[in-house]
Amino acid sequence: MNKFFRIVTLSTVVFIAGSVSIFVIAFHGVRSVRAGASNPSDAELIAEFRHVEVASLSDALEQLTGQRMYMSHRMQPIVATKFAGFARTVLLRKDEGNQDPAALNGMLQAIDEGSTDSVYVMVLEDGENIAGMGGLMGTAMAARGYAGAVIDGGVRDVAYLRKISFPVYATGIVPSTSVHHYRFGGAQIQVTCDGVKVNPGDIVAADSDGVVVVPRARAQEVLSLAQQMDFKEHSMYAIIEQTKSILEAVKKFGRL
Repeated sequence: MNKFFRIVTLSTVVFIAGSVSIFVIAFHGVRSVRAGASNPSDAELIAEFRHVEVASLSDALEQLTGQRMYMSHRMQPIVATKFAGFARTVLLRKDEGNQDPAALNGMLQAIDEGSTDSVYVMVLEDGENIAGMGGLMGTAMAARGYAGAVIDGGVRDVAYLRKISFPVYATGIVPSTSVHHYRFGGAQIQVTCDGVKVNPGDIVAADSDGVVVVPRARAQEVLSLAQQMDFKEHSMYAIIEQTKSILEAVKKFGRL
């Protein structure tokens, strides 16, 4: 009787182990097919970018393009956050003292034309001490499903933006307004945001390390390389803890 139960138990273990192995192989197979898909949907692409560290994206961009595609330390979040989405660009031009009530209407229309997974990228000429957006604009973006906003200029109504948990990066926090100081200069055009060129539809990713811009045409190859970098780096933590040597980990994985 005991021998019988031992045989049954052993068979059960073998069956479970085999089933788990098949599941693991199938799961990785599905992920491989998805990762290798030549034309992933926009939503799938952005979902993948949200799981990659901005530092890895920056490194991948530098290796593949030889260019700096990250914004400077001046670009700071009003609250710790992580997001990725497609750039929706807006430019405001300096126009001190203008009394035109429609001077900023194009800016508002640009917000209303955005949708889920949009990232509002606004550039204000010499706008470090002018708030490019505040609570009203943030509420509109949140209602339309924007992933976040990146402002080369100031931001205000910070307490309210934090209350509604809308992610914003900006070069400063100021109480001022753009009304009577600026005029709409264009939407969905190439802009230079904190030193980085951004085209409509480029992928903008942000986390605690900063903001990076991925040209849409290079998105899949940048993503794939960044995912490999993430995997190596995350695998290295345990090796470093075990061996107490970062040099050994770098030799093993070739990543720093």
